[in-house]
Amino acid sequence: MADRLSAARALGEIGRRLQIVGGNPFRAKAFVRGAGALSGQSADLATLVREKRLQKLRGIGPALAGVIEELHRTGRSRLLDRLRDELPRGVLELSRVPTLSLARIRALQDALGVDSLASLEAACRAGKVRTVKGFGPRTEERLLAGIQRLREGHGQVHLHRALEAAEPLVEYLLASPDIDRADFAGALRRRSETVSSLPVVATGTSAESAFDRLLSFPLVESAGPVSPPSATAILTNGLPVGLTWVRPEGYGAALAEKTGAAGHWRRLEALGRERGLGRGLEAIEAADEAAFYGKLGLPWIPPELREDQGEVDAALRGELPARLLTVGDIRGMVHCHTHYSDGRDSVLEMALAARQLGMSYITITDHSPTASYAGGVTLDRLERQWEEIARAEESTGIRILRGTESDILADGALDYPDSVLEKLDVVVASIHNRYRMDARAMTERVTRALALPIFKIWGHARGRLIGRRPPFECDMERILDVAGGSRVAIEVNGDPYRLDMDPRWIREAKKRGLPFVISVDAHSTRDLQNVRYGVDMARRGWLQRGDVLNTLEAPEFAARVRPS
Repeated sequence: MADRLSAARALGEIGRRLQIVGGNPFRAKAFVRGAGALSGQSADLATLVREKRLQKLRGIGPALAGVIEELHRTGRSRLLDRLRDELPRGVLELSRVPTLSLARIRALQDALGVDSLASLEAACRAGKVRTVKGFGPRTEERLLAGIQRLREGHGQVHLHRALEAAEPLVEYLLASPDIDRADFAGALRRRSETVSSLPVVATGTSAESAFDRLLSFPLVESAGPVSPPSATAILTNGLPVGLTWVRPEGYGAALAEKTGAAGHWRRLEALGRERGLGRGLEAIEAADEAAFYGKLGLPWIPPELREDQGEVDAALRGELPARLLTVGDIRGMVHCHTHYSDGRDSVLEMALAARQLGMSYITITDHSPTASYAGGVTLDRLERQWEEIARAEESTGIRILRGTESDILADGALDYPDSVLEKLDVVVASIHNRYRMDARAMTERVTRALALPIFKIWGHARGRLIGRRPPFECDMERILDVAGGSRVAIEVNGDPYRLDMDPRWIREAKKRGLPFVISVDAHSTRDLQNVRYGVDMARRGWLQRGDVLNTLEAPEFAARVRPS
């Protein structure tokens, strides 16, 4: 029988092998997404199977659920066995090297027995690859450069995908009796939108036991060089891991060094020199980060703030936020779609899921008519939805606010007439088209919308899709100035492919006294989990509980966001 992580590894391997074989790319991606969803769960696999909860996980449908159940029952997958038989040894590692196609991998294996990154590197350095038909000296150089980039981690993994691997990894390390403490660090601990590598810091019995534990983690696809006090590996999602082992008294300094951005660490080093600490900061003995920062005369600085954006000086002045926002502060789910537009689930299902997560209210904000591609809700259907909301609220006991995600039209007007908007409890105003307007026209479009007299939440402010679509061009300073004098709240969007707005602009909006809303932009009950990513971005923007409207209970929240 396969456990949760072993099953996740098998799904990831199937997905990767399907990508290498070619064919339907969506099928391959479905297995990769399913692996991430399964590894990110806290429940054990037996429970998920017994309670028939597999298909409730993000990205797992009937086909994937069948494969997982087979793995759970037998410990094997017939599909995976077939793919392993069809493809050459080491193909998963080798296919990650840029320009190394399946045909080239077969050629290298037939001629030189190359079946791993290590053997490929050795063959290149020995000048053997150039002797294979179709290869040459320049190809050897490119392959060596590709191996180096792969180990350093130049690809980008979205925050939620990185966490789906990192959190189980740390849990797995800490389950070893030989490891006393372990934490992931780097950009992931700072909750950057994407990360290229995963540094991990650990302490315990010995470096060797920590390295052995890392390499036995089910989601490790291949091992990299081990050079104490560090070991490296590559996870099934392509993320390189670097585990650094330290003595217990060096844990605080090592975790701080591996977490902060380069500029943050340089600022700490300068402060250390000013205070006559002598040797490098990594030599400071501190069992944890609080003790490390304390020896520099600083309070502990939350990881999300360690971006060299004035946090050290603020700490010296005693001006850091007393307590950053937490998920536990959120009382209501905002910006939720149902099957009335492009959502998957019903009003009732969304409300029940929000209640199960401890929320006291939820806003239903399906798309307005202009968003026809997303099933925008026409006036007659909107009235039917209101009736359904009333029934669901009565049966669930959770407050359900009726609203819309209203398109900001090209001229700055909002979709739906004012007579309809005024009957709603909440309006999220967003841009969904014509992203390529020039900066001046886009600025006018947004400022006109935000200056309208109704209260509105500015949804996914810059319209970005991380890695796919950049933020639209506009004069953000001017827009925020207008918003500061208008009836507006700023959405911090928790969709892990949006995470909009950028923390830099969150801070600028906060300076102007603007209120915020943490949204889930949920299109299914599973997406309600997006709240954690919205809170992550809010913390990076230095937000506290009092800055965020949906930390209020339902009556106070409803009063603050009422459009009219």
